[in-house]
Amino acid sequence: MSGAHAPAPARRRVVVTGADGFLGWHVRCRLRATTDDVVVPVGRASWDRLPELVADADVVLHLAGINRAEPDELAAGNERLAADVADAVRRAAGAGRPAPTVVFANSVQVGNGSPYADGKARAAARLAEAASATAGAFADVLLPNLFGEHGRPAYNSFVATFVDAVVRGETPQVDDREIELLHAQGAAEALLRAAADPSVVPPLPTEATSVAGVLETLLGFHALYPETGDVPDISTTLARDLFNTYRARLFPERGAISLTPRADQRGRLVETVRAHGRGGQTFVSTTVPGVTRGEHYHLHKVERFVVLEGEAVIALRRMFTDEVVEIPVSGEHPVAVDMPTMWSHNITNVGSGTLTTLFWTDTLFDPDAPDTTPEPVATAETSGATREETAR
Repeated sequence: MSGAHAPAPARRRVVVTGADGFLGWHVRCRLRATTDDVVVPVGRASWDRLPELVADADVVLHLAGINRAEPDELAAGNERLAADVADAVRRAAGAGRPAPTVVFANSVQVGNGSPYADGKARAAARLAEAASATAGAFADVLLPNLFGEHGRPAYNSFVATFVDAVVRGETPQVDDREIELLHAQGAAEALLRAAADPSVVPPLPTEATSVAGVLETLLGFHALYPETGDVPDISTTLARDLFNTYRARLFPERGAISLTPRADQRGRLVETVRAHGRGGQTFVSTTVPGVTRGEHYHLHKVERFVVLEGEAVIALRRMFTDEVVEIPVSGEHPVAVDMPTMWSHNITNVGSGTLTTLFWTDTLFDPDAPDTTPEPVATAETSGATREETAR
């Protein structure tokens, strides 16, 4: 019918195993930003409650896995985790409910003969058998090398290892090779698409690069950004995602970058943004005393705050944590504060006069895809738990 509105998607109950891990955190951030689903995060502390938590699930995203261990544990451990999920799915279907859709974060390494690959292959087989036995849907998503914000060095990816070394002033030795990389948000998007339609293998937005090329890019960021605040050329998706990954390692220890005002008899000039790639978008706001702006987070967007006049506090909280980082800022001593991705943030006028703030983003505002998700900056009651059920 002309002018009719499409029905809103049904609100699902989504169980996320491995919710405390690198990929689990990224998936939860994306679920929060793009769906109205009720999310049930499952970590090590709540693993023994898995049958209870899966009992009324519509979707199970099985992300829990073992990446580094002795060979036998790599093979047996990943299969054992999947067997637990498969058992919970069978019990749920046996209780008279439709079986949940199961999506498995598998690996492109399957088939290479390594213990890790063998364990992941056996894990997929366990989940597929449970889906078949319960007439449920199953999607096996083969993920390549992942990277992204808050990855663990020497565990999640070589990118996390390189970032940590570069920030500490080291230059890792490189065994160069061509490689396909996928940012964790791209993996999260693919997993959620598979959950929506398990019959279709979702495309993976991988980026072709090399190990040496990644290190060269990170070294370039570190030579330019921490001291001057200059934004490097992030005009490609890969460069932007690597920059956000690098910035996550810097924050909060290097959360504010001092800017150098230039003054003469005419007044004062402050260079607030020097972008070496695309120009992005700049805007200025005024805020009356006591008022807070922001209270949101971004998945990809680079956003800079510079207070030009007045006194303020910028507050930030990493999603699904409680600790708040506060950065006092003043127009008398201007600094650049770049909001880390997937950290909720705000700015509050704590002075007695009008606050004047310059904002810059690396992309033009798109009302159809604003990449801005409302989220209060933290209290224990609002620490990203909205639409999540505690399963710890």
